[in-house]
Amino acid sequence: MEQVKGRGAQSGDLSVRFDLPAREPDGDWRDTREAIDGPAPKLRTEVTEETPRSILNFNQSPDIPFDRSINAYRGCEHGCIYCFARPTHAYLDLSPGLDFETKLFAKPNAADLLRATLAKRGYEPRPIAMGTNTDPYQPIESRYRITRQILEVCLDARHPVTITTKSDRVLADLDLIEELAKRNLIAVAISVTSLDPHLSRLIEPRAPSPAKRLAALGKLVEAGVPAHCSIAPVIPAITDDAMEGIVARVAELGVTSAGWIVLRLPHEVAPLFREWLDVHFPDRKDKVMGIVRSIRDGKDNDPSFFSRMKPTGVWADLFRARFDLAKKRAGLGRPVFELDSTRFRPPMTDGQMRLL
Repeated sequence: MEQVKGRGAQSGDLSVRFDLPAREPDGDWRDTREAIDGPAPKLRTEVTEETPRSILNFNQSPDIPFDRSINAYRGCEHGCIYCFARPTHAYLDLSPGLDFETKLFAKPNAADLLRATLAKRGYEPRPIAMGTNTDPYQPIESRYRITRQILEVCLDARHPVTITTKSDRVLADLDLIEELAKRNLIAVAISVTSLDPHLSRLIEPRAPSPAKRLAALGKLVEAGVPAHCSIAPVIPAITDDAMEGIVARVAELGVTSAGWIVLRLPHEVAPLFREWLDVHFPDRKDKVMGIVRSIRDGKDNDPSFFSRMKPTGVWADLFRARFDLAKKRAGLGRPVFELDSTRFRPPMTDGQMRLL
């Protein structure tokens, strides 16, 4: 397979879960389009603005530590090949592959919707999770600033919020984040999967380099912001050798907690990941997938509650033991972020914000 440079996914085939048209293995018109039309144009990122009627997503999943979340964007230009959110693009009749990282959707009215939701009588505050599906600080945030607007609403309402990101762009909002941290209203997790910038570009082609993410963690700590390093995902036989180094490095920066999550391959992510292995690690493909299946009870993925986050088997036990030992040596503990929900005050709905 020919490499699609600068992107994570290597194809743009549609999902077959919803009876969408799939590409024929041979004889498809795309096999001869370059001979007819010339080289395909460079893939460019397209952004469509949408106006949803609600913005808070509530869940009852028993194995995740939050019950509500906000996603300012659909799709993610970072293009991480392993992203478990890729299948959500299939609901839009778009490819979980290249469409997911090139055809993005922004929600400019997110902050207004949030303000209206928090102002409703009877609303009970609990931490809002940001970055649970797509990254709130992906490149288009620099233009739309939707994440910043959401943080402004949270600060105005004294509402607790958590952020998970792979980007040092989070520092663009450090002024708001510091104010939230002073009131025990925020915690920030930055995901670092490798210390090798070349490998990182292959896995997460448009995400900031590991060095930038580590520097951002250090600056958050210096600013007094509760910061956590998430080594997620750990890709067997490709990135797992970086676990100890990442743990040691973040401990030097003053980060007090770290966690890890092993690779998950739900729905269309599994074939996309296999394509990526064919292009970048053909010599390791069988080993990688063999380990993945060994920790998922012989399958590519385990969607069951609890076990989806806790792989089993010899390899999983080895990763767990290595991480625990590295954390012990570095003096890191378990993440304990008890954010304060008692300061909540319904926001003003006339477009004004107190911010005091």
